[in-house]
Amino acid sequence: MQWESVIGLEVHAQLATHSKIFSGASTQYGAPPNTQACNIDLGMPGVLPVLNEQAVRMAIQFGLSTNSTIAPRSVFARKNYFYPDLPKGYQISQFDLPVVHDGYLDIYLPDGKMKRITLIRAHLEEDAGKSLHEDFQGFTGIDLNRAGTPLLEVVSAPDLRSSEEAVCYLKALHALVRYIEICDGNMQEGSFRCDANVSVRPVGVEKLGTRCEIKNVNSFKFVEKAIDYEIQRQIAVLESGGVIEQQTRLYDSQKNETRPMRSKEEANDYRYFPDPDLLPLVITQDTIDKIRKALPELPNDKRERFQSQYQLSEYDAAVLTASRELGDYFENTLKHSGNCQPKIAANWISSELLGALNKAVLDITESPISPEKLGGLLNRIADNTISGKIAKQIFEALWEGAASADAVIESQGLKQITNTDEIVKIIDDTLAKYPDQLAEYRQGKDRMFGFFVGQVMQATKGKANPQQVNELLKDRLKS
Repeated sequence: MQWESVIGLEVHAQLATHSKIFSGASTQYGAPPNTQACNIDLGMPGVLPVLNEQAVRMAIQFGLSTNSTIAPRSVFARKNYFYPDLPKGYQISQFDLPVVHDGYLDIYLPDGKMKRITLIRAHLEEDAGKSLHEDFQGFTGIDLNRAGTPLLEVVSAPDLRSSEEAVCYLKALHALVRYIEICDGNMQEGSFRCDANVSVRPVGVEKLGTRCEIKNVNSFKFVEKAIDYEIQRQIAVLESGGVIEQQTRLYDSQKNETRPMRSKEEANDYRYFPDPDLLPLVITQDTIDKIRKALPELPNDKRERFQSQYQLSEYDAAVLTASRELGDYFENTLKHSGNCQPKIAANWISSELLGALNKAVLDITESPISPEKLGGLLNRIADNTISGKIAKQIFEALWEGAASADAVIESQGLKQITNTDEIVKIIDDTLAKYPDQLAEYRQGKDRMFGFFVGQVMQATKGKANPQQVNELLKDRLKS
């Protein structure tokens, strides 16, 4: 039997506010355990939550960026469940009236095709604390610093059909929340994490299969691996005559498997009811309009602009708009690169620079080579001062801290040889040095042409202009 996977993602993005969603306690990461949880976060008697306006504005930014409806009136609810890291015994969230609903996000798949993913809702809620097991043998440690941290939970429709599509969607969402600066996207710190709802059904069947939810996966690689494992697990169960039980599962990256955590709760299990301590959230059209005007250029808009303005391919534009900072780096490089073609700048950034950054485990914001320095290097390629081979040597010097491409060229004598008479003399000397190879060429062995080019470039230590060498060598071989 042929099977089809059906996947929907619930993504929790921690909003980049300085204080928590219902209290003034700090959200700074890395503080000593239980030093940033105030009485409101702990739900102590007599305290009242006060909604963080900045969190609301960030939710509106997200809604406008995903073509969603912004609810003029939404309601906060109490979601009741009992865990050690939830001291109140309930979480303040939104249930039937979320602040953002009915939107979509267009994603680009590896084959270049665009797919539209429906966003059912995005609602505001507070985070719970964190249970710590590894440092407490036989016990569980509780850190409540994270309790009350503002989250935006983004729920997609089950529109995804593979782990590959799921990762493409997750990366697009990750880029978006960073572009509009509502979340730092730090997956290692838990600022951006995902629950994946996975089911399978026979190909051609419309009815959805029983889903299982994989909780709190915090890397693109693990999301892909967890979904792939769960798809194969469910298919194996069904093909052996078993039944899929609806449940919440955890992904073990060490064993590359999912395992049961608990049976999956439904809405009625949480006994939602409107929080009596919080008034309904009312958002005016004037507020929405002001936030809309302040939105930055969005990832897909920038991608399309890079293609039209700089005549870049879909692939190049996608690479350079993967983050707001990378797109800015590219355009700043162009400002400092004179007559350099955008395609050449794109190639250098996507291959040489990103390759070096990945090897050094650095982000574009941490690049040792500034846009000004890279632009200066590209200038010298464009005006034929240096060859591409020499440019890579200079790039390495810039990476190590050299002041500029011009300084390296001057100090190391790397200026390209473009004098025709000088190159012709070197070509003639090379042809005289290798009479046997010259005879082979004249007998029809065209591959010897490349041999002579290599010898000339070696004789000039890579400083000769390769295009000139090719043209002048052709002329000398005719004579």
